[in-house]
Amino acid sequence: IQIAQCLETMRQRCCRLEQDGQRTREQLARVEAEQAALEVKLKHARRQVEVEIKKRHRVEAELEKQERKLQLVLESLMQEPWGSGVLSKEQCSILNALVSQRLGAALVPGRRSSPVDESCQSLLSHSGISYDRTDDDMVRS
Repeated sequence: IQIAQCLETMRQRCCRLEQDGQRTREQLARVEAEQAALEVKLKHARRQVEVEIKKRHRVEAELEKQERKLQLVLESLMQEPWGSGVLSKEQCSILNALVSQRLGAALVPGRRSSPVDESCQSLLSHSGISYDRTDDDMVRS
């Protein structure tokens, strides 16, 4: 009778352990599916950030190009001898102000309108997530 009771106790324990194992496998499957979805979102966010950074660099380059053109036009107007005869005193003073303003601050090569940390480390370092491109390769396979 004691052996039968011990065997029954062991059978019940094995059944509980099997049920716990099944619940754990189901939970693992849910977590893995959630992880895969989050990795896809992260990958899309990384691509979007890269696209926005490229757009910003193109726009900044165009801005610098246009500022250089404006500077050349202003300098040309100020240096031409006919400029003082064609332009009024007020227009000349405005152009002088523009030239001095542009030379002072606006046309510093490589300047940015506002400093932005584009390294992604500032965002990711606080959360403990590292930006590793090898993760992207794992998602594709």
